Amino acid sequence: MKVAGKLVIGLALIAVLVAACGGAATTQAPAATQAPAATSALAALIPITLQLQWVTQSQFAGYYAAVDQGFYKAEGLDVTIKEGAVDIVPQQVLASGQADFAVSWVPKALVSREEGAKIVDIGQVFQRSGTLEVSWKDSGITSPADWKGKKVGTWGYGNEFELYAAMSAAGLDTQKDVTIIQQPFDMSLLLNREVDAAEAMTYNEYAQVLEQTDPKTGKLYQPGDLTVIDFNKVGTAMLQDAVWAQEDWLADAKNQDIAVRFLRATFKGWIFCRDSFEACVDIVLKNGPTLGKGHMTWQLNEINKLIWPSANGIGVMDKALWDQTISVATSQKVIKAAPDANAYRTDLAEKAAADLAAAGVDVKGTSYTPRVVEITPGGE
Repeated sequence: MKVAGKLVIGLALIAVLVAACGGAATTQAPAATQAPAATSALAALIPITLQLQWVTQSQFAGYYAAVDQGFYKAEGLDVTIKEGAVDIVPQQVLASGQADFAVSWVPKALVSREEGAKIVDIGQVFQRSGTLEVSWKDSGITSPADWKGKKVGTWGYGNEFELYAAMSAAGLDTQKDVTIIQQPFDMSLLLNREVDAAEAMTYNEYAQVLEQTDPKTGKLYQPGDLTVIDFNKVGTAMLQDAVWAQEDWLADAKNQDIAVRFLRATFKGWIFCRDSFEACVDIVLKNGPTLGKGHMTWQLNEINKLIWPSANGIGVMDKALWDQTISVATSQKVIKAAPDANAYRTDLAEKAAADLAAAGVDVKGTSYTPRVVEITPGGE
C-alpha cells in the first residue's frame, strides 16, 4: 500500500529497525561446535549461540544483561547473541542447527514444529501478550465488534493470529465485514488516518505514536487521544517470547544440564533488569539499538510488565495460557491440530528457577511494581 506524503519524518526508519516481528528464514553462520563440559578456565567455556527474533532492543534486555554481567560465563557458557531481521525466522535457524537456542513467539514456533521442526519450548519468559490494536479515540472503536466496516491494519507474518481470533469471537467475517490492510512495521497509516485501527506492541509501536507531535496542539500525543484493544482482556492473547531448543539435542543429559545453566543465567539477566532498571537500560544502549534512551526505557518498562509477576517462577509455563494459545491457534487454523505433549517442558526452567530461589533470589516478582516512564520526543 502506498503511504501518503505527510508521513511523519523519521517514522519509516523506526519501522524498519525497531518492529518486533520477523518474516522468512535466511541462512546464518553455523552455531559453534559443542565443547566439553565447562570449567572455570575461559578456554573451556562452552560456546553457545542464541538467535533473537529481532534487532537489539529492550525486548531482549535480559539476554544482553546476562552477557554483560557475566552470568553466562559464571555458568561456563560463552554466549553469542545473533540479531534477527524481517527475513529471519529464529525457530528455523534453530531447527537447522545454526543456533543452540532461539527466542520465538509460541504460535510461530508451533507452525514450524508442525511442519517438522523438532523444537521445544523450555523457558516461557513472557507470561502475557504485548499485542494491541490501536485507534484514535474519535473513531468510536472500543471493542472488536466496532471494527465492522473499518480498515483494520496488521503486519501479517504470524502476528495477526490474536487479531483474527478476536474478530471471529466478535462474529465478524474477515472477508466481508472488515477491510484488512497490510501495514508496514510502523504506525504511519494510523498517524495519517489511512486505517481505522493499527497493530502495535505495548513496548514499541504504541510508544511510537506517543513520541510524535500532534500538529493540532504542537505537543506530543497523549494516551487519552487513543483507544486500545488489549488481546489479554479480549481473551485471544497468545504466548509470545519463549526460549526454544532442539528436542533431539535435549535427549542427552549433558545438554539438559547446559540448558539449565543457560536458563539460570538468562533468568538472572531478567531479574537484574527488573531490579536494576536504569543499569539494564544502559546495557541495552551499549549494544547499539537504533532508537534512543527514551524509547528503550519505555520498552524495558513494558517488557517487565509482560514477565512480572511470574506466578510459577520466571520461565515456567502457565498451562492455562498454553491451553488458550493452542485453542486460538487451532480455531484459527494456525496449526492443524494441537501439538503433542513434547512441545514444551517445564522441568528445566523449574530446576533453574528453584536453584535461584534456593540462593535467595526472587524468581516470582510478586511485589513487582512498574515504573512510571516519561515519553520523550522521538524516543530520544
